[in-house]
Amino acid sequence: MSSRSRPRARPSPAARITDEQIGDLVSKLQALLPEARLRSSNDRVPSARVLQETCSYIRSLHREVDDLSERLAELLAAADVSTAQAAVIRSLLM
Repeated sequence: MSSRSRPRARPSPAARITDEQIGDLVSKLQALLPEARLRSSNDRVPSARVLQETCSYIRSLHREVDDLSERLAELLAAADVSTAQAAVIRSLLM
């Protein structure tokens, strides 16, 4: 059975989100994006664009975390585990 043929439960009127609330949430999300900080506050950006930029930004953050994790693993593998530097790194990871 496809997802289109299943009946959907309708949210209660109290559970529905308004267009104004969506616009407010998208504005807040846009303010968190580095690209958005470069734009004028008067520039109107479509919600779909904000969501695309958010997804791209999250993907770039994931790549950055992966890269930093690899670098940290290499540093820990190369470091003398008995040094003060290694102890500091371990304490930061715990």
